[in-house]
Amino acid sequence: MARRNDHTRDQLIALTLDAVKSFLESKSHHELSLRKVATMIGYVPSTLVNVFGNYNLLLLRVVANTLDELSMLAQQSVATATDNRDALKKLAYLYHDFACDNPHRWQLIFAHSMNGEQLPEWQANRIDGMTGMLEHLLVNIGENKSCDEVVEASRVLWAGVHGITMLSVDDKFFSRQPMDGKALIDNLLDSYLSSW
Repeated sequence: MARRNDHTRDQLIALTLDAVKSFLESKSHHELSLRKVATMIGYVPSTLVNVFGNYNLLLLRVVANTLDELSMLAQQSVATATDNRDALKKLAYLYHDFACDNPHRWQLIFAHSMNGEQLPEWQANRIDGMTGMLEHLLVNIGENKSCDEVVEASRVLWAGVHGITMLSVDDKFFSRQPMDGKALIDNLLDSYLSSW
């Protein structure tokens, strides 16, 4: 077992997040526990509690790390777009592809619960940043739309893309022929925006 002073606090956080990220490459978060994470990095569970506060907050840091990665990729993807509609599609494709490539990390984002505790501001800001990117694109697409209409449209589109993505990740389209998640996303975005 490593001793508490073998790593700085920041090194221990990075070591823990890397270990959990590596674990989630092939297994679900349901197979994790505080004890298992501590064992993976050579520490005792109480050390992780001292650093993160509790197991739930440790998992929230993993979620934050995943959202940071997704946000960086989203910014890069949108930056290559030819216009706002193209940017919206690129953002939706990225969401779909990230989830398909990282299903266990992506599922943890939505499975994680604060169990009645208030979401920390640092995490709420991350979520606002992601939804804000979508809203910004919709403001530019629907220049005559009110703020409430933009927010509503952003949630409708996100819910639709999320649903398609979830069904793609779980392979639950229940269709005799293979379904292409990106083709379904195109259908959703084109249909919705043409009538919006």
